Amino acid sequence: MSWLRCTLRRSQQEAVASSTMTATSDNFFNAYAIFLGASLGQMGWVTGLPQLFGAMAQLLSVWLASHFSRRQFIVACAVLQAVVVLAMGALAAFRPENAVWIFIGLAVLYQGFINLIQPHWRAWMGMIVPQRRRGAFFASRTRLTMMASLSVFFVGGGILTLTDSVQMAWLGFSLLFSIAAMGRFASAWLLLQMHDPEPREAKVSGVFTQTLYNFRQAWKDKTFRHYSLFVAGMQCMVAISAPFFAVYMLEDLQFSYFEFVLSSVASIFTQFITLRFWGRFSDVYGNRLVMIITSCLIPSLPLLWLFSDNYLYILAIQAFAGFGWSGFTLSTANYLYDIRPFRSDFAIYAALQAGLSAGFVFVGAMVGGVIASYSEAFLIWTGLDAWLSSPIFVVFIVSTVMRSLVALWFIPRSVEPKTRPRPQLLTLIFRIRGFNAISGVGLDWLTVAKKKRDKDN
Repeated sequence: MSWLRCTLRRSQQEAVASSTMTATSDNFFNAYAIFLGASLGQMGWVTGLPQLFGAMAQLLSVWLASHFSRRQFIVACAVLQAVVVLAMGALAAFRPENAVWIFIGLAVLYQGFINLIQPHWRAWMGMIVPQRRRGAFFASRTRLTMMASLSVFFVGGGILTLTDSVQMAWLGFSLLFSIAAMGRFASAWLLLQMHDPEPREAKVSGVFTQTLYNFRQAWKDKTFRHYSLFVAGMQCMVAISAPFFAVYMLEDLQFSYFEFVLSSVASIFTQFITLRFWGRFSDVYGNRLVMIITSCLIPSLPLLWLFSDNYLYILAIQAFAGFGWSGFTLSTANYLYDIRPFRSDFAIYAALQAGLSAGFVFVGAMVGGVIASYSEAFLIWTGLDAWLSSPIFVVFIVSTVMRSLVALWFIPRSVEPKTRPRPQLLTLIFRIRGFNAISGVGLDWLTVAKKKRDKDN
């Protein structure tokens, strides 16, 4: 069908356009907040608050699905998101009073629009991409996303380094966010050109009540409950330190923006190239073993930053982090699929786990901000400032200890689920939503493809 070929082609083009925005948001938001003069306490808000509102927006999106044309709703949200990104760039040029808090508010809107779009986008793509082509289609889309994102990442680092060298970093950020906004505007136009065979979902009464009931039923499953608390707890403890790696690199170590980008790429690139290794490893030994191995690696990551500020050493740490995070992200995604009860709705379990994690990330980021704000006074009071060269190291140590406690809690409670026949990695997960040097690749499920021998999965 000509409309199908055109829509799929537009979807691939849209992946490239939207990547110019996601590469900026995933990896430059913390650097931008530092440029605007964010305090250590405010860095926690930069990470935590947008995640919390994003989860709330995704729940709201379920209700909105039956009140608007799906394609027009997605396009409208994409356009508004582009306007928000453009406003972020304007902040750098005008530097109004309370610029940091304005940026946090814009980041909340940014995450809100992303999460309003996602459920509709999943349903749309799940409908139009032929099942037999899903693996190849989304693998190709992921490659395009990766290439476009890394290109923007490098270009952004170059622009910021160049403008910063002439004391005009504000211009670099304005240009960077303007490029991201133009990419999102192009993405919205391409989405408008795509065909939607079922533009409006049927109205269903009591959708919120039914959703809450389904969540409550899912939570009664002990294995799922332990898994959800483990994943959310680990992300919470990661969020304690996540905002402060950028602070340490840009302020304490005085990295140029391009050095900052290269250190992030070391992690991101390692994540991509090791995903397939972890996929094969989990097929042979099971996802539980991969989860245990990587949950033992992840707690050590913040602690490694204490031993040297050599740039090559930092690159090695980042590469090691990418190795650990790719296995953790993949195994936890596959484990969720395996532990859900037979014939149950995978979307319910994924949504509940994602919402819980967002709430925990908010708590972790707030705690990290408080610890960072008082860490310098703590070091002076205890005399540890002679041993720890940066107050941020206190945050790193706390994050390491708390990550370890979460892993120790979960390991004896983890079970090896009965593995179901399932599609290949990119057929199940479908696409890499984004990537972050500190907290890993973001995998986004679309739906679960069916096999003839497993019709009801």
